Amino acid sequence: MAKLVAVNRRDEIETQAKYYVRSYILLPSGMLGLLCMVGGIGGLGYQFIATGSYTWATFLASSGLLLVGGLCGTAQTGYHRYLFRTVPEVFAARMRAAIGKSGKKTRVASQATEISHPGRALVPLGYVAGALVLFAASALALLKGSVDAVPALLLPWAGFYWGKLFLWRGIVR
Repeated sequence: MAKLVAVNRRDEIETQAKYYVRSYILLPSGMLGLLCMVGGIGGLGYQFIATGSYTWATFLASSGLLLVGGLCGTAQTGYHRYLFRTVPEVFAARMRAAIGKSGKKTRVASQATEISHPGRALVPLGYVAGALVLFAASALALLKGSVDAVPALLLPWAGFYWGKLFLWRGIVR
């Protein structure tokens, strides 16, 4: 009997983890990626039509901004997929906390799953480095003058969110 409970418990944890990824990673990534892409392309359209300053350098810079954002999104998604494979309990616990099962008695102290792996202490530095890379790419494109401010700020984030969205596709069905 214990094996059946353990199997059902593991399936429940994986299901909750998948729901968390769908609800709190994929949906926001899709919406924010779309908003940033529409704003960035709109800014490039304005640069092309109103100012007439759209050149090959603008095309290359905007493509580079998308690529840099996509690479940062790929790195973060790779780490999240690693966590999803090794400790799905983390995502399941976040899902349970988000929906807050108010109908059942809650434990005095819900035990949070500990994330421990080699290099765990470097993960926050990786997040900060990724954000700095995105802002530095935007600043570089602005300082070179090939891309206006709106596309320079939005295109890296569009690449970031869409990189996350496309790499989770097929993993969580």
